[in-house]
Amino acid sequence: MRGGDREAEFREYLLADRTRLMRTALLLTAGDVHTAEDLVQTACTRVYVHWHRIKHEGAGPYAHRILVNAFLDERRRAGRHPEVVTADAVEPRLSDVPDQADTLAIRDALLDLAPRQRAVLVLRYFQDLDVASCARILECTEGTVKSQTAKALKRLKELMTEETGSS
Repeated sequence: MRGGDREAEFREYLLADRTRLMRTALLLTAGDVHTAEDLVQTACTRVYVHWHRIKHEGAGPYAHRILVNAFLDERRRAGRHPEVVTADAVEPRLSDVPDQADTLAIRDALLDLAPRQRAVLVLRYFQDLDVASCARILECTEGTVKSQTAKALKRLKELMTEETGSS
């Protein structure tokens, strides 16, 4: 295959999937645009490097696995220090959450979740992936996905209840 064909195929894939990758990254980083862009760049770079091998198997799942793994690696390197969202962070655009107060409450609650729990929720409910697909992306068992989802939803409910002051 000529280099131009590879470039054109990759460019076509990127045009189709970059927005979805960015939205996923924004959810994982709870709106930290700079970190989200870095994660997307990491994923796109690795997809490009391995394009000859993955283009027929599906670059999308591979890119999302790289994105999530890069996010989890970054969180491990950062340690257990809380994330600080700066004034220049842009909120992710969630069309099904019209109220900005709700968006902020969800973002704050997501920030309080462990990175792996946040990743599970984003993959399961934003990406609408099944348990098996999540397990492949996170490189864990389906049972781990199920337990992390249950724990994350329970914690998210607790955080949202605290935020609204209801019981």
